[in-house]
Amino acid sequence: MISSPEAPDDGDRHADDVSPEEFLRYLLRGSDGKVTAEVVAAAREEYGIPRSTLFRLVARFRKTQRTSSLKPRKRGTQEGMVRLDPRTERIIAEQVEGFWLKKEKPSFAALMRRIGEVCLTEGLSPPHRSTVQRRVSELIPIAAARKRGEREIEAASTPSPGQLSVAKPNALWQIDHTIVDVVVVDEQYRQPIGRPVLTIAIDVCTRMVAGFHLSLAAPSRTSVGLCLLHAVYDKAAWLDERGIDIPWPVAGLPAVLHCDNGAEFRSRALAGACKEYGIKLLFRPPATPRFGGHVERLIGTMMGAVHLLPGTTFSNVKIRGDYDSEGRATFTLRELEKWIALEIVGKYHQRIHASLLRPPLAVWRERQGEVDFDLPPDRMAFWTSFLPGDRRRLLKDGIHLEKIRYWSDALSRDVGRGAELEIKYDPRDLSRIFVRQSDGRFVEARYRNLAYPPVSWWEWKHAKKRLRDQGRRELQEDVIFAAIAKQRQIEDIAASSSAKARRSAARRPTKQDQKESGHVTAIDLAKSVHSDDDTEFWD
Repeated sequence: MISSPEAPDDGDRHADDVSPEEFLRYLLRGSDGKVTAEVVAAAREEYGIPRSTLFRLVARFRKTQRTSSLKPRKRGTQEGMVRLDPRTERIIAEQVEGFWLKKEKPSFAALMRRIGEVCLTEGLSPPHRSTVQRRVSELIPIAAARKRGEREIEAASTPSPGQLSVAKPNALWQIDHTIVDVVVVDEQYRQPIGRPVLTIAIDVCTRMVAGFHLSLAAPSRTSVGLCLLHAVYDKAAWLDERGIDIPWPVAGLPAVLHCDNGAEFRSRALAGACKEYGIKLLFRPPATPRFGGHVERLIGTMMGAVHLLPGTTFSNVKIRGDYDSEGRATFTLRELEKWIALEIVGKYHQRIHASLLRPPLAVWRERQGEVDFDLPPDRMAFWTSFLPGDRRRLLKDGIHLEKIRYWSDALSRDVGRGAELEIKYDPRDLSRIFVRQSDGRFVEARYRNLAYPPVSWWEWKHAKKRLRDQGRRELQEDVIFAAIAKQRQIEDIAASSSAKARRSAARRPTKQDQKESGHVTAIDLAKSVHSDDDTEFWD
């Protein structure tokens, strides 16, 4: 064995200790890079490398000076080399790109059949299944998943090198909606009426839940506003009304509200309200749930807890199996709201968070001195700013909205001026609107005919459509209200057997809803100004 000052002698180095290429490099160092008879003999003895192969390896090594170039190549097709007929390769590539990478997500078996048919048409032998599988596996995973519409695979293949870092509490909130994985029952018959929608906001810095709103209505700018109303102001009275004696100290305006691209977040009403109160709206890129990861994980945590409740629908049909979600449902909407509140303040806020390594409540208390609690002084005005609006002219008999006439004595000073006034309305309850007067303050206007019951926007629109379908073109408010009364009678009769009718009845506005400004109750709706005639105004 050749030895040198740089290489161990024969007694210190064996074939079991080093790879063939390392061994050959030591041999060449000892022979000044020459393939001597001793080098040939040693290579044959230790690794069985033929003389001709050794000369090829050494020639390659002299060009690169890299140890890997001395590694003997395996017999057979080298990595990266293709032995298929170029025409067959072309067919595979065309069918993978033009057939398999489609939103319809054709199966691999369908791809094999398509390739086989095209090959036979061109007089070629179809490729083996493993050959096509290798070509598919060589695709870039994220690009292939995006073309096939496979969101889960795309998300798993997308790199996430960093994480969202927030300097202090209330610097950034994330907000989102989800359909709750549990069926609720109505208050009267205790029969199933469907799954509610949860709107929830989280403070990214402390991972505290800022607030939430639970409703039977679809996600809307109103539900966003009610969630923020609950999140921004003190929740002591709200918790006390539900008999919950656990602190929930989150309050204050967020600097940034991070949300997805849903229509309710893109509304002009939400944009205007956020601008009015200095909240910056930040939208995450479309179809990228990872950019809202904090609220997504929070929703996952809440739904995991909900899956233990009677009436749960679980996360998918396969897991649910033959479980009768509607038959086992027991929670009303208000009971579920209280249960979720307890889950948040009694468990989630108290447990050690995986990212913080501390409970969110402890982090908030430690850093709450950094929070700016300079809140909007008028809570009703804050909530009203998130409502949809329009402009209407004040007539002698009041303001007309959707065939309904509204009046307030405070409007009399503006009659005859001919100017259009800005109005705001709550789609869940059309019995009142909020009118901005010329001095910039809002006044509440109610039905001119106070005998009419509170109705929702959905009920009103549905009644008008029914009447028009019956050929009624000239509609008056008394006719529409009469139609709604009849529809409610039908719903009440059907409520004992129809979940849809029970759900419709449960969504009707009530006087209690007016007091609570929706299902978020015990909010101090302080008025900022009173006029001489005791009419209530809001700045």
